[in-house]
Amino acid sequence: MLVKALVFISLGCDLEPQFNEPYLPTSLQDFWGRRWNLMVTAILRPAVYDPVQRIAEWKMSSDHARFLAVLATFLVSGAVHELIFFYITHEMPTGEVTWFFVLHGVCTAVEVAVKKRTFIRRWKMSHMVSRPLTVGFVVLTTGWLFFPPLIRGGMFEKLPNEVLLCIDFVKHKLFNFGS
Repeated sequence: MLVKALVFISLGCDLEPQFNEPYLPTSLQDFWGRRWNLMVTAILRPAVYDPVQRIAEWKMSSDHARFLAVLATFLVSGAVHELIFFYITHEMPTGEVTWFFVLHGVCTAVEVAVKKRTFIRRWKMSHMVSRPLTVGFVVLTTGWLFFPPLIRGGMFEKLPNEVLLCIDFVKHKLFNFGS
């Protein structure tokens, strides 16, 4: 919210929201599709998901094409995250981050397939159960597969220094603006 206000004040343009209460998902599909990093979702859907689904539907059923499109989207996201982590940490990729996204892709695809079954559509899980299960799964797998490469790369030690350098840079630019 603060960044959005600063961008609006300084540049006069409005930013799209990046998150939509990601702590309240009722499912993985809800978390990844409607709550977490909405800009990436808006990029990956037309760039990966839609084309893979359209092409796959020529050779297989729409359910199988949807499953393949979800997996392909998460695989691409995992590969891009591995590249970003390599750039940030300068450590060779271990594949853990990609496996994080593949696991979430498989679980999301299975969730979508199960929800399409007639007997499941009539049965609704309480939000009091689905929210903690979803958030718990995301937190558990994040700690298991997503954060270890950052920890090994020393990012949590480097981050405070980077923040302080950024603050010093901004202070220097602001206070020396008129000089």
